[in-house]
Amino acid sequence: MSGQNLIELSAEARGTAPGRGRLKGLRILVIGGGQADYGAEEDLHGNGRAMSILFGREGAKVTVADLNQDSAEDTAKYVRKEGAEAFTVSGDASNEADVQRMVEQAKELMGGIDGLVLNVGIDGGHKLAGTSAETWDRVFAVNARSHFLACKAALPLMTPGGSLVLISSTSAYTSSGGVPAMSASKVALEGIRNHAASEYVEQGIRCNILAPGLIDTPLGRKGGRQRPERNQIKIPIGRYGTSWDTAYAAVFLLSGESTYITGQTIVMDGGRMLR
Repeated sequence: MSGQNLIELSAEARGTAPGRGRLKGLRILVIGGGQADYGAEEDLHGNGRAMSILFGREGAKVTVADLNQDSAEDTAKYVRKEGAEAFTVSGDASNEADVQRMVEQAKELMGGIDGLVLNVGIDGGHKLAGTSAETWDRVFAVNARSHFLACKAALPLMTPGGSLVLISSTSAYTSSGGVPAMSASKVALEGIRNHAASEYVEQGIRCNILAPGLIDTPLGRKGGRQRPERNQIKIPIGRYGTSWDTAYAAVFLLSGESTYITGQTIVMDGGRMLR
């Protein structure tokens, strides 16, 4: 977590605001909705878990997909505590057969798919000289191939008027992190988004990107332990983001509040890129 002083968080940013029915009746598949154990506080949710919980709180049925079935089920338990229906599927998001199966299973479990969130991404290597070709290919397989496969599998099965949200990163727009494979693979999502949005616009299906900056998650805290200078980065708005900030932005893009928005990127970085 950042060492800077945090401004007072809203109930939404803390994840304590009540549901308002913004996703009532929708059926949403979250690929990457589980959570790895990075040794951080047990009550700190990553983006995928927070999104899944909030979708349920806002009235949606949720299918949590993850490489780790147990982790997906842990997230589903949180969703059920919100009084929502939750299901789980598991598989490798970079494997075409697994992705097709997960999407089809989610549709059967929920009775359809109205929303899809792709929260899949890794990093690897450091600067060009420290990035092997093998690392480059592995990062692209997870960060770009998985999004392509999910869009390809899910779009023909989605309800007209549905919405896809691809989770990217502000690393797509800067080299400050020193991870070229991560940056380049996140830029690739722009092309995937453009094609998904344009090819299915006549069905009213939207596809947008959500690009978080520095977010206080278990993965983020792991990065801070590995690179302490990360914790000293100053954010103009006065704090790092929370996973609930990410979740509320995703709710907006999935809900009827954004039906005239497609092919766009929402950057949520507390104003860091302004400087």
